[in-house]
Amino acid sequence: MPIAYKKKVAVMTGHCEIEEAEALFAWLNEETARQVNLKALGSAHTAVYQVLLATKPKVSVWPEADALYWLTEMMQNKQSKVWFE
Repeated sequence: MPIAYKKKVAVMTGHCEIEEAEALFAWLNEETARQVNLKALGSAHTAVYQVLLATKPKVSVWPEADALYWLTEMMQNKQSKVWFE
């Protein structure tokens, strides 16, 4: 399973498919203090990225994958802009 749900942290690993998006969204909205650990996340379906960008949960560990640099930048951005110049 690409997402392991602990008490307060969802640990995301490998590739997260579209089927994970709805469960992640519901889990994050149940309690505002919940966090995500993106350290081992390699890639995800765009629906999963949309959940992360829409909810902007606290991140306990940022992704190691260089390919996800854009995700780190967008989640840390305080503005609502989607495009970076």
